Amino acid sequence: MALNSDKKVEIIQKFKKSDKDCGSSSVQIALLTENINKLSDHFNKNKKDNHSRQGLLKMIMKRRSLMKYLKKTDMSTYENLIKELGLRK
Repeated sequence: MALNSDKKVEIIQKFKKSDKDCGSSSVQIALLTENINKLSDHFNKNKKDNHSRQGLLKMIMKRRSLMKYLKKTDMSTYENLIKELGLRK
């Protein structure tokens, strides 16, 4: 279920703020969004997989709190991230 390392590096390269950045809010949100999208596809095939659904809900809550933090601290980055990831406000 987890992202492969090539995809992860690609996402980090796209959303990082500096050369050594791999854990900023925008990178974490992008990685969580990719994981959530991947799990959503999994649930289209496996509707009764409730154990994985619990993990999905935890990821969604984590992303929501990171988005709230980013909106409070850096509104322009928040808006750009929403556009690039195709998320709702």
